[in-house]
Amino acid sequence: MNFLKWSCFLVFFSFKGLLATSPDFDVLDTSHRINGSLMNEATGKKRAEVLDLLWGLYRNDKLISHGIMVNPKGYLLSKASSSMGARYAMSYSGKYLPIRIRKRDEKTDLALWQITDSSKLWPFAEWHNDLNKTKIGNWAISGNKDLSGLTFGVISAKSRSIGREGGVMGVILEESNSSTKGIKVLEVLPHAAGDRGGLKVMDRIIRVDGRTVRTTEQIYEIVKKKDPGDLLTLSIQRRKKESLLRITLGHREVAFDMFNRNLLMSGPVSKRKDNFPMILQHDLPLFKEMMGGGIFDLNGYCIGINIARIDRVTSYALPTPVVLPVLNQWIKELP
Repeated sequence: MNFLKWSCFLVFFSFKGLLATSPDFDVLDTSHRINGSLMNEATGKKRAEVLDLLWGLYRNDKLISHGIMVNPKGYLLSKASSSMGARYAMSYSGKYLPIRIRKRDEKTDLALWQITDSSKLWPFAEWHNDLNKTKIGNWAISGNKDLSGLTFGVISAKSRSIGREGGVMGVILEESNSSTKGIKVLEVLPHAAGDRGGLKVMDRIIRVDGRTVRTTEQIYEIVKKKDPGDLLTLSIQRRKKESLLRITLGHREVAFDMFNRNLLMSGPVSKRKDNFPMILQHDLPLFKEMMGGGIFDLNGYCIGINIARIDRVTSYALPTPVVLPVLNQWIKELP
């Protein structure tokens, strides 16, 4: 026992001494990091080829999403709910060109844009359409925020569908089975939909979308049929006075996970994060403004479209087998 204690003691001080003589021992050289020079060198000429396909979409001089060139006629694919209102696109080489929207698909949250002021034939993405070859642990790359270089990560979970989340008010209601005075609001989460719409603690909800409610379950049944962004009208009683409120429903994760430590550290995330037919999950360090851009394998083939930033270590991409049927149908319909 004494021998074991002394062995541990000596190992500890030997390691401590090593750290003392090597102050950078625990710091990875920047060239070896996922955005370091060695990683960029590993992609060789594919780096420039990938960046040449990626564009930033701007509204009022502000980046709102990324996009990827998918057709030589200047068609750009992006995330619909992020790119709405875009006025121009900028390439990694600094070209600013006007764009207009041509198609939008609610199911996948994809939008097709077109460069309107150019007769040039553009380089466009080549696709890897075999989802079985996109496995957990595979390297993946995408453009960084200003498209000055690439960012790296790995596929971090099995591909799967993401179900519908449904909209929420972000409130806690009393449990009641037969109230004749309305359903009392017990708590309103800060910055959630109910708070923004004017609901307050001790308000009583009398009607929802014009329907009288006497039980808590009736309210839940009405709300769960709606999506984030849908409007809900509430007739409430506050201090014996009746008022009408309009609530734009929010996302469950935003409302109830706002106190989650990981989310607090993550910064802004995508508003639409659910109801996708199939996703690839990866850990590339992306911002929400980078959704809509392509995600590639190390050979430069596009394996999907980044569609939702979930938190600081999780993003979703729509895989190629989901993207191509929508895109190909659009291309057929356009001149």
